[in-house]
Amino acid sequence: MSAAPTRRSRQSAERGGRRAEMLAAMLLRLKGFSILASRHKTPLGEIDLVARRGRLVAFVEVKARAHHDAAIEAVTYGARRRIAAAAGLFLSRRRDLADCAMRYDIIAVAGWRLKHLPDAWRDGE
Repeated sequence: MSAAPTRRSRQSAERGGRRAEMLAAMLLRLKGFSILASRHKTPLGEIDLVARRGRLVAFVEVKARAHHDAAIEAVTYGARRRIAAAAGLFLSRRRDLADCAMRYDIIAVAGWRLKHLPDAWRDGE
């Protein structure tokens, strides 16, 4: 059994998460996306990044771990359900996005290396 996280370790994890999200946003911008929202909180959950390119809206979960595989595996079924619910609420409040296609992406961050998994899952998976 591991000890409860200390205040310092939580702060360090928070800084690491913010850094990973900043890097992910930069990557998406390089790929032609505009960032519509960052750390968007809803009563149903939080979306790390909402990005748009043309008629495509991507709801992006960003995970930082020592290895890309560990980051990808950290996006659990429960997390996917929460993100999908939050995405539905986000879209319901943005009529300007009604004609856009949507997808769920994961950006795994390991150190300075980023791995983008477009269309990482579909609703109900």
